[in-house]
Amino acid sequence: MSKLLSGKTAIVTGASSGIGRATALTLAQAGAAVVIHARRQDRLDALVGELAVHGGKALAVAGDASIQTDIDALLDRALSWGEGGHRYDVVVVNAGRGLAGGILDSDESQWQELYRINVLGAAHLLRRAGQYLVGRKSGDIVVVGSVVGRNVSPFSGFYGSSKFAIGAIAEGLRREVCSYGVRVSLVMPGIVISEFQGVAGYDEENFFGGIAHFGKLLEPQAIADGIHWLLTLPPHVNVNEIMIRPTGQSYP
Repeated sequence: MSKLLSGKTAIVTGASSGIGRATALTLAQAGAAVVIHARRQDRLDALVGELAVHGGKALAVAGDASIQTDIDALLDRALSWGEGGHRYDVVVVNAGRGLAGGILDSDESQWQELYRINVLGAAHLLRRAGQYLVGRKSGDIVVVGSVVGRNVSPFSGFYGSSKFAIGAIAEGLRREVCSYGVRVSLVMPGIVISEFQGVAGYDEENFFGGIAHFGKLLEPQAIADGIHWLLTLPPHVNVNEIMIRPTGQSYP
């Protein structure tokens, strides 16, 4: 892979697995110094070691993306990291969780936790990163949403509402900051196979059996490749939204 992101520092949340991990690896391979964030320190440390073997620069910052003080600490650590140039140029807002079921049958005791990480925590990161990048008059913010935020599914209706909300917040931010040279992009993946489904409570009965006829599902690398493509566009080109789905997949 060509080093099109050399000299840039990227923050990736939810980097211990799935889309976040694949994105951190891909951006590092493209030359970026990466600040990786997730709750599982051991997973982050292992990823730093993997990147170092290939000459990549990475800083692991453990924390909870639903807690404002943890988000603030992440950004402060990124700015104090010498190998990252005491700055950041890219923020990938990826951390989040799912929840099986619609409005009638999802676990209501998990609703607030879902919104704390998918909406409120993500919005705080967007606010802080947006303020910083506006001051620099450059930079990229990439928000990982979901196609079910645009076409809400009965398999995950409440989760879909959280992705609808963060997509709207991302668009609002884009309109605030675009005149300052800051790009905000929303990536809406189709169904991506990762640890996400197990944490969300999806199984053959309430999810996989119902989507089997939709065809091939995505791997995390497909989303990482899409994010890499966005970040390597010329600075004056802004692609606001992209949906990433396998060829032939009709869902949603």
